[in-house]
Amino acid sequence: MSDLEIRPARQDDLPAIIAMLADDPLGSQRESPEDLTPYTAAFLRLDRDPNQHLVVAEREGRVVGTLQLTVIPGLSRKGTTRSIIEGVRIHADERGSGLGTRLIEWAVEESRAEGCRLVQLTSDVTRTDAHRFYERLGFEASHLGFKLSL
Repeated sequence: MSDLEIRPARQDDLPAIIAMLADDPLGSQRESPEDLTPYTAAFLRLDRDPNQHLVVAEREGRVVGTLQLTVIPGLSRKGTTRSIIEGVRIHADERGSGLGTRLIEWAVEESRAEGCRLVQLTSDVTRTDAHRFYERLGFEASHLGFKLSL
């Protein structure tokens, strides 16, 4: 993995990021890679927020992975700062290469550097392979999640 760079995402990375978000059964139903307008607006909001870390993994000039790390200060757990990992995607050509592990390790290391005492993530109930992956990395299924679409 010495040829791999994990770096902050740039606006010109959006087509590759959105393509990876759309490249699975769930993403193909909710993402629209042909219109980057809403993604550009979201990227600009993320880019201005120091608690948001949208990163890409780049190999030989090509974006091959991504994730978003959000740092959240809080009062619970004696004022614990936590992080949330979201939007983890690996290009189809790179799956099984160890890249996902490297991205998650980066996120955990960055969380420690940000003073976080807890790292959280969610995964859709249908992503059973992802659940095994996260458990292998030491994450524990601990909560039942809920969403409300607005």
